[in-house]
Amino acid sequence: MELFPPQSQSYILAFQFSSWYPVFHSNSIKSTIIRPLSQDFLNYLNADQVFVPKGSEDVSVESSLSDDEDEDEGSADSDENIYEFLELDEKIRAVVKEYGAVFPKLNFSSPKDASWILPASSPLKCTSPADVYLLLKSSDFVSHDLSRSTVFDGCEEVASESYELELVLRKWYSVDRSRELRCFVRDNALLGISQRDTNYYDFLNDPNTHSKVMNTTMEFWKTKIQPKWKAETSYVFDLLLTRDLSRAHIIDFNPYAPRTDPLLFSYEELKDILSAHRSTDASNDSTLLPQFRVIDSPLHPAASCKAPANQHNMVPFEALSLSNGRDIEDFKEIWEKSIKESLQEEQNDNEGL
Repeated sequence: MELFPPQSQSYILAFQFSSWYPVFHSNSIKSTIIRPLSQDFLNYLNADQVFVPKGSEDVSVESSLSDDEDEDEGSADSDENIYEFLELDEKIRAVVKEYGAVFPKLNFSSPKDASWILPASSPLKCTSPADVYLLLKSSDFVSHDLSRSTVFDGCEEVASESYELELVLRKWYSVDRSRELRCFVRDNALLGISQRDTNYYDFLNDPNTHSKVMNTTMEFWKTKIQPKWKAETSYVFDLLLTRDLSRAHIIDFNPYAPRTDPLLFSYEELKDILSAHRSTDASNDSTLLPQFRVIDSPLHPAASCKAPANQHNMVPFEALSLSNGRDIEDFKEIWEKSIKESLQEEQNDNEGL
C-alpha cells in the first residue's frame, strides 16, 4: 500500500474551495467566492514589496506631502501607483457590508501566516479591501495558489486541467482555536483526529471531554460529510467544534498528500492505522475507532513555544510601503482606530459558533 493515494490534477482540484463549498455550505462558515480575477490582480499578488492598491482603503487620510512633492511622487512609475481594482473593491465592500467583517483565502490557502499584520485583538479580520489585499500580499502561504506549477506540484498525470484563481471571503468570527481539529480519511476510513492548534489545552486532556470530542467528530463525519463527499475516498478535513462540543462546522478540505500537515501524526503512522483497520473484522464497527491525539503536556515536543506563530514571515512594520501617500504614521492611525473598533464589535461577531 502506497503512503499516499495517486496525486492527479483532478484529485487536487477537488479540494479547491469552489469545488467543495457549494455541497457543504450549510455545514460550513458563510462564504462568498469571487471569480474570475484579472491578470492585473495576479500580477499585483506576484509583485515585490507590500503595498495596497489605490482607492482600496476606507479611511481617508490626507497626504503629508506638499503640492510639489505630491506632483513629483505621482510622476514616478512605481509598483505602488499602477494597481487599482475599483470593481473588485466594490465587490469586497459589498461582502463586508453583508457579513460585518471577513477573512480571505484563495483557492486552497489562507494567509494565516500574515495575521500579525492586522490588530492582534482581531487576527485576520478585514473590514476593507485594503485589509484583504494587505493580508494576501504579506503571506507566504497563499503564493502556493498563484501558479499552476505549485498547485499541481507532484501530480502524476500530464493532462492539463483548467485552473482559475479565486478569492474567497469568509464571514469573520473570533475563533477559539482550541476547538479546531484536523481529521484524516484514507479509503473511506476515518483514521486519525488531531488537535489543530499546537498549544497545550488542559481541558482537551479531560477524559470526558476527550470522549465527547471523539463522538461529535465521528458522528459529524458519518452523517454530514461521508454521504456527500463524492470526489475521492482519501481526504483531510478541518473542523471547528461549537462551544459545547456537540456540533461542528467545516473549515476546509485538504488533499491526503505531503503538502497537508499531518500535525500530531505522521503519514507513516496513519498508514499503519489503516493496515490495522483492514486486519480487523469489518463487521465489528466498534473496533474501527480513529486515534485522537492532543498536546498532553506543556512539555510535549510538538507544543508551541512562546514565540509568535509564523514569525519567519514577519517583516519590520516600518518596511510597509502603502500607496496613495500613506506613510507609516498614517497607517499607524488607521491601525489603532481599527483596534478600537474591533474591541467594540467583537462581542457581536461570535453568534452561531
